Amino acid sequence: MDIESLVTEIVDAAFQVKKRLVSGFLESIYEKALIIELTERGLDVQSQVPIEVDYKGHVIGEFKLDLLVEDKVIVEVKAVNQLLTVHSLQLVNYLTAAHKDVGLLINFGEEQFVAKRKYRLYTPTKR
Repeated sequence: MDIESLVTEIVDAAFQVKKRLVSGFLESIYEKALIIELTERGLDVQSQVPIEVDYKGHVIGEFKLDLLVEDKVIVEVKAVNQLLTVHSLQLVNYLTAAHKDVGLLINFGEEQFVAKRKYRLYTPTKR
């Protein structure tokens, strides 16, 4: 599956979760529901994937990705009232450390469904 189709599928699955569960649950609840939606669609989903942060050949820290879909797209799940810049920066740092190009920041905590695509490398839009 190409990356655009994969991103569309993930966003649609997250939208279905948001419709059924609305706001007010913990991130872990939305994450588990999203795993069910994605696996029912035949997608390979890994949860809480450990990643090491490297600096000049030294491991200086570790973190866990919420979801890694088809070994291509990192999905960061949030359940906050409003996404902040720090949430986007966190995802971009995860993309960099994991050597992945595309990520989705999905917030189930806001009244409206929110999904933002982030990239490891900055690509200016052409005008």
